[in-house]
Amino acid sequence: MNTPPSTLLSVENLCVSVPVAAAGGRARAVDGVSFSVAVGETVALVGESGCGKSLTALALAGLLPPGVRREHGTISFDGALVPARGRALRDVRGRGLAYIFQEPMAALNPVLTIGTQVDEAVRRHQPDADVAAQTLRLLERVSLPNPGELRRAYPHQLSGGQCQRAVIAMALACRPRLLVADEPTTALDVTLQAQILDLLTALAREDGMAMLLITHDLGLVARAAARVLVMYAGTVLEEGPVAEVLRTPVHPYTRGLLAAVPRLDDPLGQPLHGIEGSVPGPGRRPPGCVFHPRCPQVQSACRAGSISPTERQPDHWARCRLLNEDGNRLRLGLEEAHAVP
Repeated sequence: MNTPPSTLLSVENLCVSVPVAAAGGRARAVDGVSFSVAVGETVALVGESGCGKSLTALALAGLLPPGVRREHGTISFDGALVPARGRALRDVRGRGLAYIFQEPMAALNPVLTIGTQVDEAVRRHQPDADVAAQTLRLLERVSLPNPGELRRAYPHQLSGGQCQRAVIAMALACRPRLLVADEPTTALDVTLQAQILDLLTALAREDGMAMLLITHDLGLVARAAARVLVMYAGTVLEEGPVAEVLRTPVHPYTRGLLAAVPRLDDPLGQPLHGIEGSVPGPGRRPPGCVFHPRCPQVQSACRAGSISPTERQPDHWARCRLLNEDGNRLRLGLEEAHAVP
């Protein structure tokens, strides 16, 4: 696969299957996902829970849970193909790709001190380093107070925000080129969410590190990412620059997500918007457009046949039959969408 020199991660036609009880035994939870992340770029992957965002991220470094398989598709990191399994993945994990997971208490071992867990990451990827000194520097870098004391503390002795900072320190210990942040602020209150996001973006900028931000929070996307992919039922339905997608969304699903975001300038007492129905599980995906059972603009043509991506303009495309060649069909009513400023 030939990739541009600036491309750090390239994913082509990724398919991940999970076991199901129905006949056949397996179904695709991620189906034909393709995207790339450039050196130093922050890309957001958004969508409701159950859309396949986390499975896509875990497949990048062969971290899929038991029973879940990467069926086909190619993943290239820094120009080299990443295997689905095997010892070669160790060279990608940590120093190439590092992860921050959404539940810091679940990501940390409760019977080991914070220092022991950060030490392990440092020792694995920097065997010649002064481990204790490097761990202290990492804890200081993520703005943990009294790092010397916290190094001897156990996870249950730290707050949720402090645990998340410790997890970030562990990820940075590997000096990764790409940081995968899977819902990194979900378990935190609003104030801590802003602090953690600011910390991540500052660290990425300082290190020239790329970031794949997985979230359902469009406010975080507007604040941190340069490009966004909107994912639904294992498929990417829209992709483009963040400012373009959030201000002039094309796919009805993207518009629905934006309309569901409450705004401070909404009239008092105005009911919240929502998308009727729920994300179909693996093995229950409808034919045609996967969103058509919930789409307010569904037409008969949406119910059958595969939907190919159509460009609204360069670098901004959507997988929707309502989008004509000049990209104007869905502009009607865009003023009603709740764009995130």
